[in-house]
Amino acid sequence: MDARLLDVLVCPLCKGPLVYQKVNQELICYGDKLAYQIRDDIPIMWADQARALTAEEVAAR
Repeated sequence: MDARLLDVLVCPLCKGPLVYQKVNQELICYGDKLAYQIRDDIPIMWADQARALTAEEVAAR
């Protein structure tokens, strides 16, 4: 994932910061407790396509 792109991307719902998880290829918004998948180096930033974070994932932050 391009570092410059990561600098400008924000959560589409709350406009908060995103955390890149390289292992899972996801962008995480801890404010909304959502994980946005990255496919072929393209972030899928639709809220209806996002995965809800588990309580364990939020606590492990």
